[in-house]
Amino acid sequence: MSTPEQNSADSTMWTSLLHSGLASSFLRLPHLPADAERLAAAGAGAAIYGIPWDSTVISRSGANYGPRGIREASLQALTYNATLDIDLVEALNPIDCGDAATTLANAEKTFESAQQDIGNILAAGALPVTLGGDHSVTIPTVRAVAERHSNPSLVLIDAHLDTASDVGGETLNHCCPITRAVEAGFPPENITIIGATGWLNPRSELEYCRQNGIEVVWLEDILDNGLEKAIDRVLRTASRGTDGTYLSVDIDALDGAYAPGTGVPGTGGMTTRELLTVVRRVASQGLVGMDIVEVAPTLDPTNTTTTTAVRVVLDALASHARSASRNPRP
Repeated sequence: MSTPEQNSADSTMWTSLLHSGLASSFLRLPHLPADAERLAAAGAGAAIYGIPWDSTVISRSGANYGPRGIREASLQALTYNATLDIDLVEALNPIDCGDAATTLANAEKTFESAQQDIGNILAAGALPVTLGGDHSVTIPTVRAVAERHSNPSLVLIDAHLDTASDVGGETLNHCCPITRAVEAGFPPENITIIGATGWLNPRSELEYCRQNGIEVVWLEDILDNGLEKAIDRVLRTASRGTDGTYLSVDIDALDGAYAPGTGVPGTGGMTTRELLTVVRRVASQGLVGMDIVEVAPTLDPTNTTTTTAVRVVLDALASHARSASRNPRP
């Protein structure tokens, strides 16, 4: 049994109730605004950034509580993973930059503000980790990434293709993040969607993928040919001469049994283990940004969905950190 003296020397060891104290930041990380100079001075390698926005959903709302719910669920985790023997504080020195300034019912102003903040995080040399919000919050983030990377790839883990040109004339909708990413400068031939399935993928969205050469790895491909072959397809597309990958994770890629707290819970989706395996393998190639979206805590009578979202973020950061240590910046 460890003694109090031993515990005090271990920065990864708890000393009280996991849920005690203030819950205003992810993993109780230090807080700084999304200011490039201050983040750079702090040596931040990653920055948590929330966009509590769900005003474009076509189904159940509640994802605007995503950032708050994910932060609260993160109190049940350490920054250290014993299996990997990695402490995210030591490896990345992550900072929580709080939430975007939202303008009610105005996607343009909200996304303009968020894009500027994400740009500042990138300018500081930190990895932006966005907590959504509905899937439209990917739009300002990929726009900021495209301004700073000439040839990024994109991996979307989602039950839906999200390649709509618009929804009822609205282009900043949560059905449109991939279309807007292409317009921002992401080469479509370096975009992969994995896990799509079910009855909410319109014909026009599939046609967009085919016309633009976007790789779609259907859920049925995983079931028929195995997860490893599916991941090989994803990595082959993502690493095709690119300078890093943007990873977007929609929690509804999971079967509704594993993630009921989302606007469009599906049936027969990915398992949590499958999702985490894809996340780790993609992040291990090096990320230029990531998001976890469509987490709606009020729609989940348990905290299953939010704790899964926390695990997605932690596994992605750990895998990215290991990649960075193997391939340090010049």
